[in-house]
Amino acid sequence: MARIAIIGTGYVGLTTGACFAHLGHDVICADVDVEKVDLLSAGGIPIVEDRLEQLVREGLDEGRLKFVVGAASAAADCEVAFLCVPTPQNPDGSADLSYIQDASRELAPVLPFEAILVNKSTVPVGSTRVVERVLERPDVSVVSNPEFLREGSAVKDFLHPDRIVIGSEDQSAAIKVLSLYLGISAPTVVTDPATAETIKYAANAFLATKLSFVNAIAAVCEGVGADVNDVILGLGYDSRIGSEFLRPGPGWGGSCFPKDTKALVRIAAQVGYDFRLLDGVIAVNQEQFVRVVDKVRRSVGGDLSGRTVAVWGLTFKAGTDDLRDSPALEIIGRLLEQGALVQAFDPTVTSADGLPSGTSVALSTTDACAGADVLVVLTEWDEFRWQDPVALAEDMNGRAVVDARNILDRARWQRHGFDYQGIGR
Repeated sequence: MARIAIIGTGYVGLTTGACFAHLGHDVICADVDVEKVDLLSAGGIPIVEDRLEQLVREGLDEGRLKFVVGAASAAADCEVAFLCVPTPQNPDGSADLSYIQDASRELAPVLPFEAILVNKSTVPVGSTRVVERVLERPDVSVVSNPEFLREGSAVKDFLHPDRIVIGSEDQSAAIKVLSLYLGISAPTVVTDPATAETIKYAANAFLATKLSFVNAIAAVCEGVGADVNDVILGLGYDSRIGSEFLRPGPGWGGSCFPKDTKALVRIAAQVGYDFRLLDGVIAVNQEQFVRVVDKVRRSVGGDLSGRTVAVWGLTFKAGTDDLRDSPALEIIGRLLEQGALVQAFDPTVTSADGLPSGTSVALSTTDACAGADVLVVLTEWDEFRWQDPVALAEDMNGRAVVDARNILDRARWQRHGFDYQGIGR
């Protein structure tokens, strides 16, 4: 068992720390937010993530997990330190490494002799060299260990991963980091840092490509009268393609895909490659926002001005409370720009903080539909599937539904007098 420091208790850092403690390591997690550290030390967590609070409490109760203020406090006695700090997007699409650099500067004088510093954050290719230059510690090995955690299933993804990727020029450091995952059964890829960093970007870019592709196919299906659900079924049975990430929707978003796709385009440009394919993937996603808004506009007769739109779902996906780059917010913003009144409900959102100005937050699906001319489903929360169209019809002014997630029972809603529009159907 190792002594591990986790620098940053955001989505990645908190999951990584709690899961390593669950595996038996002694883990100290550091953050700069005093109130957040107090909350975590009391066993609470500031995000919605399945099983995470349980693992945090388990680690605290068994004495293997601790939360402190400041990176130096966490790393003074560690064997391995993980950088799990933000890498936000610059205006030009590149990743902002200032948090990585600041954390490295803070760690440089306190890391024990021959400790290992691991980049867990998604960072541009070559970032291990950046960290090495900031550290100026030849005895400290810098290793890349990209995360592949999906929000809503992060604990499962950590403990039962598709693969573990380690990038290092130092074989002994790579083996040490890999040994932290003993007890987890998964294929491992041990390579150089640049390759490890590229694997992360390539994976997210390819998944975004699948999502844009299926939304483009959905548009074709609407034009020719095909059902995208059956098209996906036919595609998914092909073992070379598979069914994962072939689900049409309002567009993709979240904390990773928008940032990472643009960063990869930028990285490619810096080395002289015009990544037109990925440019197209991003463009198709922007077009999908327009297509969904057009569906809503047509459903109320062609003019959204003064129309009340009920929205179900605000987060970028179900199972999380994350609003970052949510397609729902992009679409709501465009609806508001066209004069619509938006009443929105999401199981994890209770205030208008972070929402487009003018958005009204409802307390239930029923409240959101009160007086609405059209209902729009933008996040695939399971509870939305079982709503009673008969009861909702009594509260709504109109009988239009735009199901941008294809989760409602189309026949049932149509049977009760609703004009149903899905994606690709």
